[in-house]
Amino acid sequence: MPSYLQTFAERFARLDAHTLDQLGDLYSDDISFRDPLHHISGLPALHAYFAELYGNIQEVHYTFEGTDEVAPGHGYIRWTLQFRHPRLNGGQRVSLQGCSHLRWHERVHFHQDYFDAGALLYEHVPVLGGAVRWLKGRLA
Repeated sequence: MPSYLQTFAERFARLDAHTLDQLGDLYSDDISFRDPLHHISGLPALHAYFAELYGNIQEVHYTFEGTDEVAPGHGYIRWTLQFRHPRLNGGQRVSLQGCSHLRWHERVHFHQDYFDAGALLYEHVPVLGGAVRWLKGRLA
């Protein structure tokens, strides 16, 4: 039998612009969602966020590397996101690794994503991307 986290990941990966009505099956009404660029409170705001996200993206695919349930209702999902956006990386595919920290009862009420915002965004914007990549190379 799949764990809660495995089932959540599978259902989350099937989301797209046409299936956002299923967010209420995954998240509680009082969801707190955070990532390095956003802090969103409540299911309506999360729905609006995903609607904008999927409305601007050309392709999105998640690969889930593993799950860790550290206590009942508390765990982590490791993932790789691949996507294409017309204004990032010349419209070519971008790959990003990250981890999601989830807390749930029957549905997720806390979701925090951890990832390198530079690898997501700043490295793929013309001019700024070259400067960020140069700086990362100098620091390494």
